[in-house]
Amino acid sequence: MKVFVVSLGCDKNLVDTEFMIGVLKEAGHTFTDLEEEAEAIVINSCCFIGDAKEESIQAILEMAAYKDAKSCRILVVTGCLAERYQEEIQKEIPQVDVVLGTNSYGEIAKAIEEAGRQGHYERYRPLEGLPKIHAKRVLTTGGHYAHLKIAEGCDKNCTYCIIPSIRGSYRSVPMEELLAQARDLASWGVKELILIAQETTLYGVDLYGEKSLHRLLDALGEIPGIQWIRVMYCYPEEIYEGLVQCIKQNPKVCHYLDMPIQHCSDRILRKMGRRATKEGLEQKISHLKAEIPDITLRTTLISGFPGETKEEHEELMYFLNEMEFDRLGVFPYSQEEGTAAAGFPDQVAEQQKLDWRDEIMELQEEVIFDKNEEMAGKELLVMVEGKVDGEHAYVGRTYRDAPEVDGYIFLDSDEEWVTGDFVKARVTGAYGYDLIGEVIK
Repeated sequence: MKVFVVSLGCDKNLVDTEFMIGVLKEAGHTFTDLEEEAEAIVINSCCFIGDAKEESIQAILEMAAYKDAKSCRILVVTGCLAERYQEEIQKEIPQVDVVLGTNSYGEIAKAIEEAGRQGHYERYRPLEGLPKIHAKRVLTTGGHYAHLKIAEGCDKNCTYCIIPSIRGSYRSVPMEELLAQARDLASWGVKELILIAQETTLYGVDLYGEKSLHRLLDALGEIPGIQWIRVMYCYPEEIYEGLVQCIKQNPKVCHYLDMPIQHCSDRILRKMGRRATKEGLEQKISHLKAEIPDITLRTTLISGFPGETKEEHEELMYFLNEMEFDRLGVFPYSQEEGTAAAGFPDQVAEQQKLDWRDEIMELQEEVIFDKNEEMAGKELLVMVEGKVDGEHAYVGRTYRDAPEVDGYIFLDSDEEWVTGDFVKARVTGAYGYDLIGEVIK
């Protein structure tokens, strides 16, 4: 069949989508960028927060219209929404022919084949082990960088989060499998690996009896062709010294760390089910900056968690002003059914959540604008992302910027570069969240 694929949600979902495309390709299916041409439509859904859930439902309804119009024969829903709302999808959207849970997406080709014969197929494998995939994934990120999902599920059980119930407990991918994937990616031209999981810092505990992310990073660093390795989703309380020293000493590991803290108030952190403390966060951040002075720290926060007071919001604002994170995102609290926090008293008004989010982002804007101005004169390695249309200029990223979520650097250059090239550049100025520079010849 000719297949149209929609991937929603996080980069972990995107990796699942890329493997599904690989399975479908191996089974002989082809692909189209036009919904109206598709004989089968696959939607890999998300439901982490309310906005993501609404986006997924809207996408399913929009694609169901092609089923009604008879241009689409098979409509498939996979991913987190499919796992979480198994009965509701079948009942409310009868146009859906295939529903696959989060641990069953490897059956995508079989599912389409069975649905074509019998009219329906659904599978929800137990949330144990890892999906069985026997095909090579197909990259959708342009080929110069790729995400490497090193684990599935989560054991933290934060009170606001639905992930453990739709992704299962924490399961590390065996190191030999990850290295085989990485070697394939490098052979396809990938130069940057971005390590992801619900939490990367606990990698290997279930398989090897100890935290082994540093071992994985060192092994990945031995693969020819890989030049940058970036680590995302590190819980701050789980960051250990072996990992810090690996980031410091391994020349291929970017001096960049994503560590979602969610808040700094000890009371709010306890209510969230987080194991960090304000003092612990301060010590961890200070230690990272002392060991790796040029490290870029990214974090994410939740505004308006149930019971959060104006004083706790101001405490967070002061903390952020002192810590000066290089990169930061904020999500207004989403009251998710099935989570402990959904039943907490003193739910914060929606507008208050948005106002606090905006205040945090205004503060962060000042922090990063100042930091960017201070970058003037520094020399950095830049990965070229593309050319600016109609100009002798290129857009790229430094080690300080993860794709899609961080900023860019714009370079004047008369030379010809292609996406994925590395060039040395000198920062000449800043424009908001982005840098401006010139190529050093």
